[in-house]
Amino acid sequence: MTLSLIATFAWLVLANVLAMLPSNDNHWRRAYFLIALGLPLLIWVFWQNGPWIGLLALAAGMSVLRWPVRYLMRWLRGLVAKT
Repeated sequence: MTLSLIATFAWLVLANVLAMLPSNDNHWRRAYFLIALGLPLLIWVFWQNGPWIGLLALAAGMSVLRWPVRYLMRWLRGLVAKT
């Protein structure tokens, strides 16, 4: 197992632990923190393990951060609908 996958699994554990802790802002600050950590990890996984494993890591990250992904999709749909 490569170091990038170990770091990604550690990110997933950290994300789950942070989700269990109470939050006043519905976990948005933690989501921003996890996104900032996760994007370089995702690039590293794609570079070191190839596209298929990278897509699996992307799917795992999207399953953890599903609300930011939903809001991003709504925002993108709104941009497309305006044009």
